[in-house]
Amino acid sequence: MGLRNGIFTVPKQNLSFTIIAATATRRIVTSFENIHSFHPMNTTAPPALPPGCRLVDTHCHLDMAEYQADLAEVIAAANRCGVTKIITIGIDLASSRRAVELAAEHEGVYAAVGIHPHDAGTADDEVFRQLRELGAAPKVVGFGEIGLDYAKNYSAQEAQLPVFIRQLELAKELRLPLIIHDRDAHEDCLRLLREKGPFPCGGVMHCFTGDSELAEQVLELGFYLSIPGIVTFPKAESLREVVRGLPLDRLLLETDGPFLAPVPFRGRCCRPEHILHTAAAVAALHGVSLAEIADQTSRNAEKLFALPA
Repeated sequence: MGLRNGIFTVPKQNLSFTIIAATATRRIVTSFENIHSFHPMNTTAPPALPPGCRLVDTHCHLDMAEYQADLAEVIAAANRCGVTKIITIGIDLASSRRAVELAAEHEGVYAAVGIHPHDAGTADDEVFRQLRELGAAPKVVGFGEIGLDYAKNYSAQEAQLPVFIRQLELAKELRLPLIIHDRDAHEDCLRLLREKGPFPCGGVMHCFTGDSELAEQVLELGFYLSIPGIVTFPKAESLREVVRGLPLDRLLLETDGPFLAPVPFRGRCCRPEHILHTAAAVAALHGVSLAEIADQTSRNAEKLFALPA
């Protein structure tokens, strides 16, 4: 997917750059990205959503220290920008418990619970007992962030595998969609998802930065792909190429805040409202409006996580 024959206008500050699509569409897109470092809105002000539109940040860590000085304002600022729902993610028992508490305390905030592969070594029977209880709490809409991480190996691979398997089984028992972390572990991650599936409540590959082959395999599982702010980074052309070809009805958006802030906030704390910059980038890649991307990805999130529309 990319530019179609016709006119494609991209705003930049108060100017408009109009590109006439021709047979050399790919060259035009590449030229645009090289010149403008691929930030459709070259300003720190978030792109404005049209009235009636909303966005869902499907993956944020609201419990983390970067947000605690002004958490209520972080959530309020997101709401003012049209980010009406945020899923705050557990990575260990303490953050999972805090996610459940935050969901109870704030309208529009929902929770996911799980043990990140970095913490697989801590996941004993008591942890699983408490996870089962937390997973049944009100406003818990997903199980994760779980998976495999062979890049850091903070937990040994032989510890990660059984914990991942056990969490896949628990998620199925609790009837919660999966939120999968896969870093340099594609073969094992996909193999276990196939072996332990199907998963009636589905799932999402969080913070997707893989190639088209991996994307196809994830889609074949019936899962969604969640696009982070990395898609705005100047050197992320390979990810942009993949995103261009993905079906819109299988895309989610996320911040992974406080990490991975999109351009023009790269290197700073990523806040939920920054997802508008990611949405604008995806819209530009597909040659559609920000409103269309917001509507489609929000409906996708509401469907996967059983969120109120």
